Formats: sequence, C-alpha cells, structure tokens
Amino acid sequence: MPNERLRAAMAAGGWTYDSLAATTEVDPKSVERWVNLGRVPRRRTAHRAAEVLGEDVHALWPALRQAKAARAVSPELVGLYAHRADLPVSVYIDLFAAARERIDVLVYAAVYLHEAYPRLNDLWRERAEAGCTIRIALGDADSTNVQQRGREERFGHGIESRCRLAQMHCQPLLKVPGVEVRTHGTTLYNSLYRVDDQLLVNAHVFGVNAYSAPVWHLRRNGHGGMFDTYADSFNAVWDTARPVEEAQ
Repeated sequence: MPNERLRAAMAAGGWTYDSLAATTEVDPKSVERWVNLGRVPRRRTAHRAAEVLGEDVHALWPALRQAKAARAVSPELVGLYAHRADLPVSVYIDLFAAARERIDVLVYAAVYLHEAYPRLNDLWRERAEAGCTIRIALGDADSTNVQQRGREERFGHGIESRCRLAQMHCQPLLKVPGVEVRTHGTTLYNSLYRVDDQLLVNAHVFGVNAYSAPVWHLRRNGHGGMFDTYADSFNAVWDTARPVEEAQ
C-alpha cells in the first residue's frame, strides 16, 4: 500500500526520490519503495528522513511505534557483570594489551587497576610506543561533582584522595609520546574503558560504590549503536578536561 503521507510531505517540501535519498544516504530506489510500496526504512534512517521533512516519524511510519522484536539482546553486548568486583582485573589488562589504535579511559580514580597490576604504566607505555593513542581522563579532586559523589557513596573525602592518588600514578606517563592525561569535573554517569572497538562500561548507581555497580562489555557493531553513544560521551568529556601538569 502506498505511503500517501510520505508522498505529500515530500511534495510539500519539494523533495524528489533522488534528493531525499542523498540526504538520508540510501539508494533512490529505496525511497521510491517507501512511497509506492509502503516499505518501512530502518529506524535510524526513518528518523533522519522525518527530521528533514519536518514530520513526526511515527506519523510517516506508524509501524515504528511497535517495539523492536528482532533481538531481545543487542548484538553489541559481549558480557554483563552484576558487580565490577565480579570482573577480573585480567580482563582489563588483556584488553589493553591487545590495543592497536587507541585506549580511552574515563574515570574519577580507578586506582584499583594500578594496585592490582603494578605494570599498568609500563603496559600503556608499550602500547603507545606501538602506535596507540592513549587518553586518560581522571576526576578533578577539587570539583564539586567529585566531592558530591563522595557524599552520595558515603565515601566522604576518600574519593578526592583517590583522584589525587590516580594523578600520582599517572605522572610517569606525562612524558610518554602518544599518552595524554587530563582531569575533568563532569558528573560521572559511567566509567568507560575503551580499547579500539571494545568497551567496558561501569554504570554508576546513586549511593552505591562503583565496585558494586554493574559492568557491561560492548563490541562495536556498525554505526550509531550503544558503543558509539558512549564513545561520543567520552569525547564530550575530554573536550572539557584540562591537561595534568607535571609535579614539581
């Protein structure tokens, strides 16, 4: 059945099959099938098309109101851990050791990694020397968000001390080409550990210490998925962060 609502919206805006296809990055024949055969585009493409047409996506394609039933679990999900403490430190180390292009770490402190694996700086240095770009974002101990997290987790000033300790652990990395360490004062909704196309997400829960909160392991599967959402979040925080200075 033809999609007359879509046909009218395209006509009102002067859109052709070719122009809408170019904007939504699909083949013109696909757009023609949307109109003449009532085909429903992929959800992401549909939202893009509705945006440029100035229409409600569900008005154009009511079928998209239905819950997606293709998969109960995202193909990006590799593993799920009820608590960070359930995740062996070796998982982090094995991921870092396998890095080929990049390592991104977004935390407040995460000193447990250095404590459990004293060679962590050496490992990161080796990966940088092999060509990896390494970005480490630590919490600014003087920021109100870090201090608020300490109160919420009933950890008091301990979290501020651990942020400062994390900076001390990372001081030897400041002179390593390819490694950059910054501090941020953002609200830390999740701690992120990215290695190339894999990502460990330690979700944070109000009033719960990070080691008791869940972790999910993601592997990137195409564009626009959960992995990219978290990767974009890291970049947004990184842009606000300040370089750590060498201790005098």
